[in-house]
Amino acid sequence: MTMIDIGSNLAHESFDDDRDAVLDRAAEAGVTRCIITGSDLASNRAAIDLAGRYPSRCFATAGLHPHHASDWNDELAAIMRESAAAGDIVAIGETGLDYFRDISPRDVQQRVFAEQLAIAAEHGMPVFLHQRDAHADFIAILREHLPHLPRAVVHCFTDGRDVLTDYLAEDLYVGVTGWICDERRGADLYDAAADIPDDRLMIETDCPYLMPRTIRPRPKTRRNEPANLPWVRDSVAAARGVAPEHIEQLTTANAERFFALV
Repeated sequence: MTMIDIGSNLAHESFDDDRDAVLDRAAEAGVTRCIITGSDLASNRAAIDLAGRYPSRCFATAGLHPHHASDWNDELAAIMRESAAAGDIVAIGETGLDYFRDISPRDVQQRVFAEQLAIAAEHGMPVFLHQRDAHADFIAILREHLPHLPRAVVHCFTDGRDVLTDYLAEDLYVGVTGWICDERRGADLYDAAADIPDDRLMIETDCPYLMPRTIRPRPKTRRNEPANLPWVRDSVAAARGVAPEHIEQLTTANAERFFALV
């Protein structure tokens, strides 16, 4: 049994006291590799450092989350370019648009999103994408850059069939989190999950967020971690009417191909 968590925020401070134990629990659960998400200056540096400390177990991305788009500067761009050139990261991102909270102005989000896509194109890097309540602008900007990008994944996909249809038309990969395990919010995703082609599906925890609500017994902590990825796998398998082992096999192969891990 082996799985890859394609979106784990292991640079988050909540893991500072027990990161080794977290990775050990992940391995015991069959989650043998984690892609550590970089989303701002500090987490980019930390993700790259962790990938160096845990070779073959952890791999880093570098990007700027749309919440932090107002922090964009030359130093961030340099980290992305230098780490891509050095082979220290496996994707550019997390990058995209988030109009749910509008923490950074929308025009700034759009400009910084486009600049990160351009950096990825410069270095032939895949992109790790975020979109919330911004689909029309997101897909319009992305379409301008896709011809120059090798691969793109919409991480933590939470929408339904209408949005999914647009993404699949552009040959995007789709990352599914514990959102699919949430009977309150995840019904549209659960219904749409069967429409994701086998060769475009990946799974992730987005830890420490999005604890799967299907976990039994219910955990005492609200901190999610990679060891909980099997609960995502099982919900995806149920939604698609296949065995969990099938989801495990195909999502691992897709992640290896997408992030060039083999």
